[in-house]
Amino acid sequence: RIAAIGSNLDAPRGAVIVDASGKHLTPGLVDAHSHTAISGPVNETGSAVTLEVRIRDVLNPTDIGIYRELAGGLTTANVLHGSANPMGGQNQIIKLRWGSDAAGLVFEGAPPGVKFALGENVKQSNWGDRFTTRYPQTRMGVEEIIRDTLVAARHYAELRRSSGRRDPPVRRNLRLDTALEILGGAREVHIHSYRQDEILAFVRLAQEFDLSVAAFQHVLEGYKVADAIAELGAGASTFSDWWAYKFEVWDAIPYNGALMHDAGVVVSFNSDDDELATRLNTEAAKAVKYGGLSEEEALAFVTRNPAIQLGIAERVGTLEPGKDADFVIWSGNPLSTFTRAEQTWIDGRKYFDLERDTELTETAAAERARIIQKILAERRRETENEDE
Repeated sequence: RIAAIGSNLDAPRGAVIVDASGKHLTPGLVDAHSHTAISGPVNETGSAVTLEVRIRDVLNPTDIGIYRELAGGLTTANVLHGSANPMGGQNQIIKLRWGSDAAGLVFEGAPPGVKFALGENVKQSNWGDRFTTRYPQTRMGVEEIIRDTLVAARHYAELRRSSGRRDPPVRRNLRLDTALEILGGAREVHIHSYRQDEILAFVRLAQEFDLSVAAFQHVLEGYKVADAIAELGAGASTFSDWWAYKFEVWDAIPYNGALMHDAGVVVSFNSDDDELATRLNTEAAKAVKYGGLSEEEALAFVTRNPAIQLGIAERVGTLEPGKDADFVIWSGNPLSTFTRAEQTWIDGRKYFDLERDTELTETAAAERARIIQKILAERRRETENEDE
């Protein structure tokens, strides 16, 4: 934990002192939409509703993406199920504790969530001619299967409540158990979305069932309906400047994040990509260029704001006494493309050190060269023997 922040503080005897003179210190970066550290595919495509599957069951602590993202200053990530289902799997918020086992990655106490999705992916628009039978195949069907599942969960709960001793027991349904958690506000919704009509449709659905919506994910037309998102109290976890990579994102603009922010929405920039997650600091900088946000407001898009969306802001996202000691020491302005993360700390423990990384890289290169020379020498001897 962070004990104190200020000038002329007295460090306790035996404390490790890091000289960061001339450097920049920030909270550890937070990625509100990640697929890092998942063992295998991120989608369960066999059914439209897969609320029972859990990302926690398939965490892979050996994913090299964890280390690479630490090298970019990332300390916390919301690992999400894919977007093949209107109602997908349960998410898992993790800390990038490289070297731990799967359980050690888990951000204990973080609010549980679930992945929902709208649009082309869930109605299998681009899956090919063989994928034309799974319901739903239209946008109106996407909304209705979500509504139908929530209604079924209410009925299931009533059956369990009213079941007496002499009645046959009601079979446990893990899918509907999760739906009941959503209805009760115990599990928050992270919803993959793009178009304004779909965003508005889900806002109305969430209001109808009083759902707790952590964030609209991607939400590239969110700038058109930012007032409705703000009214719902949901966040917006978007891309900084992705557009035109498929038809439903044709109207995306790089000013999206800033416009939603100006409308009162808590906005974050996410990665959705292992490589992009290594440089979220420069993604944040784009909010300065596209929208005129201050550097402090832009940095909050990858620190404080995603922490608020994920319900973990009392632990991470800002540097304050009592919060987790998750921080990054940068070589310069953290929004600059010339800056590198020199040290990344989680829970007061150093998980990445640029100097140490350089040493390890040089050692690995030397060992690789030694092995290659040994192989070549052996090959030369074999060739000479063949010639004889």
